[in-house]
Amino acid sequence: MKVLFLNNYYKPERTSGAHITEDLRVCLAQKGHTMQIFAPTPTRGVSDSIRKKYKKEKKKEIDYNGLATVRRFSMFREGKNVFFRTIRYFFVEFKLLLCGLFCKKADIIPMSSTPPINGLVATIIKKIRKIPFVYTIDDLFPDSLVSSGLTSKNSILWKLGYWVSKVTYKNAAHIITITDGIKNKLIERGVEENKITVIHNWIDLEKNKIIMRESNTIFDEFGFDRNEFYLTYAGNIGNSQNVEILIDCAERLKQYENIKIIIFGDGTQRDKLVKRASESNLKNLKILPMQPYEKVSEVYSMGDASFVICKKGVGIGAFPSKAASIMASGTAVIASFDLDSDLCRLIDEYKAGICVDSGNVQGLVDAILKLYFDKSLCDEYSKNARFLAESIFSKEICLAKRIEIYEKYAKKY
Repeated sequence: MKVLFLNNYYKPERTSGAHITEDLRVCLAQKGHTMQIFAPTPTRGVSDSIRKKYKKEKKKEIDYNGLATVRRFSMFREGKNVFFRTIRYFFVEFKLLLCGLFCKKADIIPMSSTPPINGLVATIIKKIRKIPFVYTIDDLFPDSLVSSGLTSKNSILWKLGYWVSKVTYKNAAHIITITDGIKNKLIERGVEENKITVIHNWIDLEKNKIIMRESNTIFDEFGFDRNEFYLTYAGNIGNSQNVEILIDCAERLKQYENIKIIIFGDGTQRDKLVKRASESNLKNLKILPMQPYEKVSEVYSMGDASFVICKKGVGIGAFPSKAASIMASGTAVIASFDLDSDLCRLIDEYKAGICVDSGNVQGLVDAILKLYFDKSLCDEYSKNARFLAESIFSKEICLAKRIEIYEKYAKKY
């Protein structure tokens, strides 16, 4: 196949779930498929010097043992202001649309639902260039806008988003969802069941592994005492995540000197979080930069338990990729999440942690203390979490399913 990738972000950028697309491209290359990859100048999680380096270099790169051509286009840096981030998204999408319309021949476009306008871009390319696309949905749009508080149901923005989604679902050759919950919602909206396949976001169980505390370099790098009880959060700090709830928890846990909450992340709400933690003089909470993906096992293994957090309503049709990474590291999960979500169903079924309804601060504090005072229970949940990862999130199985779908729906010139 000749595969066309239209990416909003591309390595060396640090983004949540970047390993999913990277693993996919590596597997495609191993099977002999060629790729065209288009992306803007790196912005997220990279320094100004790296941006300058990519601006100076040739805009054409060869990757994946010569099977991929990577072309960059200039784009201003992504900031933290929501309005300017939105403007940048539209500029990037317009450039990606032009890339798709004028690129060499392609057989298939793997397209994700983030940002949601991706589906409209893919639809236009499909209409004009006749290149089919397979659409992967990580969360439902425009439902995600409502749950994150950016708009309300039946508003103009919601109606526009609903129309974009409807057009995307109709024109996609096939739809991949990461949860049964999303699949059921799509069927309710009139999408034919045989057009949808559920494939979980996978985990490389060799790279995502258990690292014993005594050999975990994160403790040495940041000067952490290995004898204390740690709870970690790693990932985006934005509107949908509601990471601020961890500040509330830290305030209520001040009397427990051995309990430490460690946040590794970046995002639009990070400065606000840092300011509030400083004003509250919290010595039991630290906010550190997002770590590279290569350290994912160290980050999650350092915790006696790790958090998966979202605002109320956001998690019903979502399954954050970090949850699988936490489980693969053999760490118990504490989910501040919608209780009727696929994530909480799996955690409860496998006894891999504790689920607390989104926004319930005291419930989250109680869950932390339950594991703090019952080390054997914490160890049991951690062991079960690894077993769950091995049972559900096998990289080899999930990748094979994805590529089989691309091969099935690819256009052959």
